[in-house]
Amino acid sequence: MKTKIFPSAWRGSADYGWLKTSYSFSFGEYHNPARMGFGALRALNDDSVDAAKGFDLHPHDNMEIVTIVLEGALLHSDSMGNRGVIPAGDVQRMSAGTGIAHSEANASKKEPVKLFQIWIYPKERNIGPSYEQKSFAGLQKNKFTQIVSPDGKNGSLRINQDAGFLLGEFDAGKDVSFKPENTEHGVFVFVVSGKVFVGKEKLAERDSAEITGAKEIKITALEKSKILIIEVPME
Repeated sequence: MKTKIFPSAWRGSADYGWLKTSYSFSFGEYHNPARMGFGALRALNDDSVDAAKGFDLHPHDNMEIVTIVLEGALLHSDSMGNRGVIPAGDVQRMSAGTGIAHSEANASKKEPVKLFQIWIYPKERNIGPSYEQKSFAGLQKNKFTQIVSPDGKNGSLRINQDAGFLLGEFDAGKDVSFKPENTEHGVFVFVVSGKVFVGKEKLAERDSAEITGAKEIKITALEKSKILIIEVPME
């Protein structure tokens, strides 16, 4: 098993006034040739959008886009006719496929909305675009919940890739093990909040670990912590 640690401070960042963001991988005006992605994982953007501000209508194609709202609520509208609010605790999955246009805005006129937007390269190109949204608020403590999978197992959102997303909240001192569905996949561990050990490596809030060749990954929460795991093909 090989593990690479990426402290939060190593991420790219941008401040557009209404949008403040940190980039785990090259994106937009931030370009780092050493950080172009991790296998099928293309982007993890850690966004904070000011009240009543947002992204105007813009297009995407041939990308799987997963949005996790952490605080506040996001107003979504797209060319498929979907329109609604994505509150904190909800997860959205869009398969852009042959093409989709969408806009995203803070649904509040007072408070910022904070979210992760995650891009995954698709397994199959030029499929018909599609959309799903589901609440995962009230996660069961001290265990991972599958929020995205290739087959929609356990009530998760279905993605056009052999990829899996898991989210969990853990009390201090709790141990958990994660076994990849495929040992040839890479595993991206992102500490949403708190402090943890990933194996023998200590990670704090917004730190990440990229792990390859793992049969099992052991994680210990050093304090109350929230952890996101993304398993992706490496080819």
